[in-house]
Amino acid sequence: MRDEIERYWREIALLVHAMPGAVVARVAEMLDDCRARGGTVFIAGNGGSAATASHFACDLVKGTHLSGRRPFRVVPLTDNMPLVTAWANDTSYERVFAEQLEPLVRPGDVLIAISASGNSPNVLAAARVARRAGAVTVALTGRTGGKLRRLADLAVCVPSETIEQVEDAHMIVAHSLCVALRQHLRVSAPARRVLTDPAPHPAVADLD
Repeated sequence: MRDEIERYWREIALLVHAMPGAVVARVAEMLDDCRARGGTVFIAGNGGSAATASHFACDLVKGTHLSGRRPFRVVPLTDNMPLVTAWANDTSYERVFAEQLEPLVRPGDVLIAISASGNSPNVLAAARVARRAGAVTVALTGRTGGKLRRLADLAVCVPSETIEQVEDAHMIVAHSLCVALRQHLRVSAPARRVLTDPAPHPAVADLD
């Protein structure tokens, strides 16, 4: 088994070198632009990609948080399981992300749609909602990109047919984006005000 494990590691190393770095850098710029405008980043995926979506959302919020910088607003569409199961039960599993997204998404927001095949019906449905709303869709997908590639404004297509390697690469992309964005925020000029201070309490009258 060691030979098989080491073969997999070698293939991952080669895959990383073949990744579209310029496209990933453009994703970073899109995300930072969304953050700077006060927009929201939505993230969705199925199965292992649902775990990637949740992990990415956590890191994008917490891992890039710096004092004096406007934080990222991020909503993982994978994490509200009562809502996911309610929409699946009352409509269909294909609508579990789209129905959550529709009342929340606004022009200029970003949807990160994760699908190794690029053909997950519920991820495609969410991408269509984002497109109608004037939001930007970023696809993290596999070699061909599937149908999702045609719905996305920008697609990071991992050049592999092996689903495990595609999912590994998606997590590497997520981590590299968070590291790059944190460094960018660290060296950029601080925002004038991120949050306004609450109004001071009125002085208590002397009743004596």
